[in-house]
Amino acid sequence: MQAPDFTLLDQDRIPVSLSDFSGRRLVVFFYPKAMTPGCTVEAGDFRDSYQELMDAGLAVVGISPDPPERLAEFRRQESLPFPLLSDTDHQVAEAFGAWGTKKLYGRQIVGLIRSTFVLGPDGEVERAFRNVRAKGHVSRLKRDLLGG
Repeated sequence: MQAPDFTLLDQDRIPVSLSDFSGRRLVVFFYPKAMTPGCTVEAGDFRDSYQELMDAGLAVVGISPDPPERLAEFRRQESLPFPLLSDTDHQVAEAFGAWGTKKLYGRQIVGLIRSTFVLGPDGEVERAFRNVRAKGHVSRLKRDLLGG
């Protein structure tokens, strides 16, 4: 499956497109809300594994429905080295299948489903990890991708 094309504003209000990563493998992780406990754990795990992923030829971007200003604060607060993209109308999340009905505290709601996609240099989706847990997800991703 070809990844849906997108252009979103990053934390600095600079447009970032999928085509900016053409020729490179890319990890796209969708998270519900910046500066919440689970999202902070997940983003921190990506931060702590960033160099290892980059050394393996993988770029990383995070996408959430947060506005760029909140993303800038989150990125600064957590020293995140990768771009955070703002999908306020959740069109990109919907296109990837990362938006829909989920359970939260026993209730069914519609929202962002924590998901990660690994895209090949040609934009093909190589791997899709849907409805993942924040804690431990990056370790599993590294085991699957890097064998370690």
